[in-house]
Amino acid sequence: MARDKAGTGSLFEDRTQRPLADRLRPQQLDEVVGQDHLVGGDGPLARMLDQGRLSSIVLWGPPGCGKTTIARLLAQKTDLAFEPLSAVFSGVADLRKVFEEAGRRRAAGQGTLLFVDEIHRFNRAQQDGFLPYVEDGTVVLVGATTENPSFELNAALLSRVQVLVLRRLDDEALEKLLRRVEALTGRPLPLDAEARAALRAMADGDGRYLLNLAEQVSALPPDATLDATALARHVQKRAPLYDKAQEGHYNLISALHKSLRGSDTDAALYWMARMLAGGEDPLYIARRLTRFAVEDVGLADPQAVVQALAAWDVYERLGSPEGELALAQLVIYLGTAPKSNAVYRAYGAVKKAARETGSLMPPMHILNAPTRMMKEMGYGDGYVYDHDTADGFSGQNYFPEGMSRRTFYEPVERGFEREIRKRLDYWNKLRRRAADANEE
Repeated sequence: MARDKAGTGSLFEDRTQRPLADRLRPQQLDEVVGQDHLVGGDGPLARMLDQGRLSSIVLWGPPGCGKTTIARLLAQKTDLAFEPLSAVFSGVADLRKVFEEAGRRRAAGQGTLLFVDEIHRFNRAQQDGFLPYVEDGTVVLVGATTENPSFELNAALLSRVQVLVLRRLDDEALEKLLRRVEALTGRPLPLDAEARAALRAMADGDGRYLLNLAEQVSALPPDATLDATALARHVQKRAPLYDKAQEGHYNLISALHKSLRGSDTDAALYWMARMLAGGEDPLYIARRLTRFAVEDVGLADPQAVVQALAAWDVYERLGSPEGELALAQLVIYLGTAPKSNAVYRAYGAVKKAARETGSLMPPMHILNAPTRMMKEMGYGDGYVYDHDTADGFSGQNYFPEGMSRRTFYEPVERGFEREIRKRLDYWNKLRRRAADANEE
């Protein structure tokens, strides 16, 4: 079938045979739903087109949000030849052909918009291959990716493109697509209000997936209106968008961790459930929750790490789904526990001090003297056995000679650390008293 430069079908193509998502593909930028911040009057893409100058960009967003459609429309609006490539199916030879053809077009006075879908799948060397052609204007590069460009694209390439973030389609945008379906087919979808909302929820922000679902529903007999239960029998619900190895993984564990830190137990439970629904390894969650117990609860509740290890052990014994209840219980425990990062801060400070002070020796009086020579050298001389003192606390100095006493651990006034603070204050009082007595 003949194709024009922007990839649209020929005049003789039977539009009724094309998928609904293709038939409803926007023909103008202002028809793209859910991305007004980019294509609206003051959006960066609208400004580029108004100025007649399109720069190389990377479109970053979830599946089905309009990345490919926007690239095609940009080519139409700028009179650039549209060259689409998929990084999944293309290699160096394909790129070389595109660049050679783009060079010939440039010599003839026409530019080329090179659209690379899933651009993050090209390796570093392949990404470097774009640089000279982007720099000299042989191609205007429009990349599309579902992954965070700062993780997946070369710094050199990132410095030559503008990253534009596309949003997941919200409920209003999805409803707008459903109304377009009904306008095209000439009849309402056979859904009641609850089923219509359920259909939008099933799409999970993916406009293309929603249109595929709507196509299935529109093929049903119009005389029977489906409720949500009947709808679930007719269409397949989409699995949650979650990549255990990429940004979704890090975003959701960050959301879980920060919700716990903010003592928002319900939000933390939600993010854990999202991760489990996406196929995350529950043992990874157990490990991160155990880290949270020592990093963000610490000695404000010394039982937190005990509960974490117990939940971890219960999950390993029971497995899924029964063991997931132990993880849920742990999330609730950690979310409602008093919070303190005093241990975390103390350890960070003392590591820094250890690097700075080098190889200072412990003071002689706290060194053991297993040989006569060591005793004669003063090892252990003057050591006071704390249990022999009236308070069980000698107040002696245990820092190395040449290093002044420093305070690394600063307990907070929350939970059990409030009691620890009282103990430290008491020992500091005895230490000052012993120092004063030695001066006298």
